[in-house]
Order: sequence, then C-alpha cells, then structure tokens
Amino acid sequence: MTSLTPENPVFATYMIAASLMVLKIMGQGWMTVYRMLKSDAGLVSPEDLQVGIINKNPRPEQLEIIDYVDRSRRMHRNDLENIPAFLASGLLFVLAGPPLWLANTLMYGFVAARLLHTLAYATKQSHEMRATLYTVGSLIVIFMALYTLAAAL
Repeated sequence: MTSLTPENPVFATYMIAASLMVLKIMGQGWMTVYRMLKSDAGLVSPEDLQVGIINKNPRPEQLEIIDYVDRSRRMHRNDLENIPAFLASGLLFVLAGPPLWLANTLMYGFVAARLLHTLAYATKQSHEMRATLYTVGSLIVIFMALYTLAAAL
C-alpha cells in the first residue's frame, strides 16, 4: 500500500486532522476581520486609515488596541506558531508507518487540544488552562517527531 493515499487509514486520519487545522487557521483570520469590521476598530497600520469602500470614516482611534479584535489576532498568531509544526510532523509521522490507533490518538488529540485552546482563549480562561492545552498539543507534536526520527534511524 502506498503511504500517501486515502486508502492508507493513517494518511486518511492525517488528511482529516490537517484539513481541520488548515480550516482553523484560515477561519481565525476571517474571525479577526469580522471583529475588526464589527467594532470599526483594531486596525494595525497607519495606512489602514485611508478612506476606502469599507472604512469610509477613518479615525486615529481605529489604530488603538481593543481586546475584542486583538484577542482574535492573538489566537490566530498562536495557531500560526503551532499548527505548521503539526502539519509537517504529522506528514512525516504517516511515512514512519505508525499503528492506526496511535495515529488516531495523537492526531485527533492535537486537533482537540487546539480547539479547546481556542475555546479557552475565546472565553478568557486562565493562562494555566491555555498553557495546559498548549502543552498537550506540543507534546503530541514532539512525540510524533521523535517517533519519526526513531523510525528513520
């Protein structure tokens, strides 16, 4: 069986998990844009204060940091710091030929940890809660990388 086809159940798991995480990254970007439009604030660059189709009445206070927008921006940045490592490590992990139960546990575990991290961030949970969920996802990616490394050696 070729490793990188949907007929390989481990790769199919990766396809699902990776697709969900790509949608998560892209969706969080759109959430930030939505929040900027809804609040008419949270812009980041001085050139954003030019008159345009959407921003018909630019004002200097639109550049002020507001938590409603910035929280979404921080969540997006956090995704961009974590999900690409999963995408790379997960693909290599598939090539290492792990058992399906292990791939399911790790890959869906990562997806769950990231979604719960987002929920914790969105609902203003403590840093300890977010750090715990980050740690779970991080350890999963590290384990997959070490598993792959061991298989390659």
